Amino acid sequence: MVFTDNPFIPATDFLPPSYLQAYIVLMVLAVVAGTVFDLHRKRSAEFFARQQQRSRVAAVRQLSGAEMAAIAARTLANEVATSGEFCNRSRRVSHLLMSYGFVLYLVTTLVLVFGYPADPHTPAVLPVLWNVGILMVLVGGYWFFFFLRVNVAHDGHSPWRLVRADLFIVALLASVTFALIFEVVTVAQNTLANRVFFGLYILFSTLLFGSVAWSKFAHMFYKPAVALQRRLEEANGSSDLPASATAGEGRCPPSPT
Repeated sequence: MVFTDNPFIPATDFLPPSYLQAYIVLMVLAVVAGTVFDLHRKRSAEFFARQQQRSRVAAVRQLSGAEMAAIAARTLANEVATSGEFCNRSRRVSHLLMSYGFVLYLVTTLVLVFGYPADPHTPAVLPVLWNVGILMVLVGGYWFFFFLRVNVAHDGHSPWRLVRADLFIVALLASVTFALIFEVVTVAQNTLANRVFFGLYILFSTLLFGSVAWSKFAHMFYKPAVALQRRLEEANGSSDLPASATAGEGRCPPSPT
């Protein structure tokens, strides 16, 4: 039954499970390589190293291990878990839907492909969670794409006007959209249709994971690091930013009453 069966089993009719497993390994390596290349190209690692050195020199007081752990926990709870850096509630909800949906989709994909590569008795909860993850990404992603992007919401541009900054969201939405279409199409048991839509799914997934160095994919790794560094600088007194500009709770202006 669609949505409760392993969505990758139909692909084994024309692709050995080991090929799909190897593909996922390659995509993981592509993300790692793309992130490292992006760090090197933008010299981000050097920037963080200089910031940490400057912070140590300019620090008014030294933070204890317990204080640093507490700051890390607050960063995890605010910037990572609840996207507290977004002042706009709609953008925050959209971002959270995409973030948690994407993680759920990725985790269940790994379990399905490596744990049950061609098993018709795959626990139904896994495909259900896989689909829930995809739907969360689609809702949050299309909401963002058509209504919340800065150039669309504030500059009045057409949502179809794309720039390089849109590479990540376009590739992500195309990838999960074709994943869902492939799953639905397999019900008709049309081998040609299965191949076409699975091919499109793989094509846009490759674009998504292979374009890390040129898209906003790597930002999900940078933003928590930047937020943590700013919180540490604020706590040790080395920050050269006004309090309202530093990371943490209270960054957003109060809503008008």
